[in-house]
Amino acid sequence: MRQKVLSLLSSAGKEYVSGEKISLALGISRTAVWKHIEALRSEGYVIHSVPKRGYKLVSVPDVLYPAEVSQGLGTRVLGCKIRHYHRVDSTNNAAKKLAEEGAPEGTVVIAEQQTKGRGRMNRSWHSPAGGIWMSVILRPDVPPHKVQGITLVAAVAVVNAIKKVTGLVPLIKWPNDIFLEGKKICGILTEMKGEVDQVNYIIIGIGLNVNSDFRQLEKEASGAGTLAMYLGKNVDRKSLVREMLSQLEANYFHYCREGISSILNQWRQNNLTLGRNVVLKMGEKYFAGVAEDITPEGGLLLRDHQGCTKVFYSGEVTVTGMT
Repeated sequence: MRQKVLSLLSSAGKEYVSGEKISLALGISRTAVWKHIEALRSEGYVIHSVPKRGYKLVSVPDVLYPAEVSQGLGTRVLGCKIRHYHRVDSTNNAAKKLAEEGAPEGTVVIAEQQTKGRGRMNRSWHSPAGGIWMSVILRPDVPPHKVQGITLVAAVAVVNAIKKVTGLVPLIKWPNDIFLEGKKICGILTEMKGEVDQVNYIIIGIGLNVNSDFRQLEKEASGAGTLAMYLGKNVDRKSLVREMLSQLEANYFHYCREGISSILNQWRQNNLTLGRNVVLKMGEKYFAGVAEDITPEGGLLLRDHQGCTKVFYSGEVTVTGMT
């Protein structure tokens, strides 16, 4: 009901809405209206009230509340349900718990901060206020060996969303990192639960440095950057989340229907790995060569200096000469 009150105030723009009008529209008492207004104020919404005129929404907090994210979200499935936390250990952990409980495809978990954010290989991921820490539950009808391709789908979606909302032009480093002018701004962690021939669910975790204090971030994670740092001003996080979900939904369902081909072409056009000399670390072993291509399963085709080629599906890539 609180969100319905907020929706009425939002739709009124700069006009006041009387308590009586809200009461009649929602079928609740004037006292109940006042209580919902006070609850919204406690969450950071600035609402002015004037006797005999009613209430006016003046400003909204920079918090990714579900009602705010959902407003204007044009997706059919992704974002059907949004669970928001001010602080959580990991949005992927929270999403896995919801998936085990039967949460539908498209359920989104989003947090203002993570206390135990993590990336690939169980590395910690610093997740302060001002970023986008988000996980999406997917239940694709694809064999397990194609799951790596969904990481490519997500990376392309994030890059396209950043371009559209900010005008900045980030690039993808295989397998799951997104860079902007040499600084890492985003990581994508894909986790799956399935059987030999069946995927039960996939969790796509996206950690994007948006408006966080980049000086503090640099102390915690050397080589990290933020969108605001390059844009020179804060980014509207709600708009960016909506665009990320929109891009991800379009790419994901295209992938499920048509396969990975067109997504691979977009990945190639937006990458900083292919055609470059790289060193790939896999466990304690190192492989050096030229990153030649990406396979439909998301593997990296590497040609060594003797001309032999090999496909890698995991590992840590360093692009030679990249700072």
